Amino acid sequence: MPTGIGLILGIFVLIVAFVLAMVVLSVIAAWIQAWGSGAPIKLYNLIGMKFLRKVPLALIVRARIQAVRAGLDVSTDQLESHYLARGNVINVVQALIAADKANIELSFQQAAAIDLAGRDILDAVATSVNPKVIDCPDPRQGITVLDAVAKDGIRLLIKARVTVRTNIEQLVGGATEETIIARVGQGIVSAVGSMASYKNVLENPDHISRKVLESGLDAQTAFEIVSIDIADVSVAGTANTANVGAQLETERAEADKKMRQAEAEGRRAMAIAAEQEMRARVQEMQAKVIEAQAQVPLAIAQAFKDGNLGVMDFYRMQNVMADTSMRESLAGGDETKKES
Repeated sequence: MPTGIGLILGIFVLIVAFVLAMVVLSVIAAWIQAWGSGAPIKLYNLIGMKFLRKVPLALIVRARIQAVRAGLDVSTDQLESHYLARGNVINVVQALIAADKANIELSFQQAAAIDLAGRDILDAVATSVNPKVIDCPDPRQGITVLDAVAKDGIRLLIKARVTVRTNIEQLVGGATEETIIARVGQGIVSAVGSMASYKNVLENPDHISRKVLESGLDAQTAFEIVSIDIADVSVAGTANTANVGAQLETERAEADKKMRQAEAEGRRAMAIAAEQEMRARVQEMQAKVIEAQAQVPLAIAQAFKDGNLGVMDFYRMQNVMADTSMRESLAGGDETKKES
């Protein structure tokens, strides 16, 4: 009986030893790879990753080796936790390595948080090291130029390029490229609108970019604006004209001419109205004179009736009037001779 128990125990031990050997053999390659690369990982940690936490050994070992070889202290627990949180382990490690080489302060916790937030942390670090250029407006939105109007009423078509680099501190929760493009476009339109003449913009486009850059458009965004450059400025509607200034001056002169003509027509109409009014007043005065003259025979008749005027007096008055008429006629003839 003891022999049978001993045999059973021996078989059990052999089975356990065989299972342990198989477990160890399944992770021994990863252990040797890590140890040989200078990034050793304890054997029981490897066993726990594979059989308990179901973490891919190759991924964690490769990420650990990359970090250690680059001089970073990243533990397997951190890598496992990030993987289990559905993060991109390799991306985070490569971002940490790039940030360390570029002297950018970036911790594993911060990089993991940015990665889990859905941002590409590696691209963010790359953009922080090598700033990228954004077109304003964005051609992908179907808009190729900004339409701005100066104070003199001339429309300008403007293209700008914005150089930005990532602001790691505000990458989580900061506004994206679309906000930068919208703010820069708004700033350019506002800056052009404050210019007295379109000529000032054409002569010194850097004034526009400088004014927009000083507005602090990158506040609460995931980027820091390095520079704003005006790539192209043109006057709307004059793309095929050789001398834009001459055409604009001609159009302005034509507009002034039409305005002066309208003012002259207004003054002419007022003068005609005044003339007609004076003629009406003359007619009114003539009517009053005729009315007064009509009262004379009535007054003479009334004088005859009242006995205040005799027949001889009437004849003498007629003679005086005839003499006066003759003198006026003679005087008119003399004046006609002088004029001739």
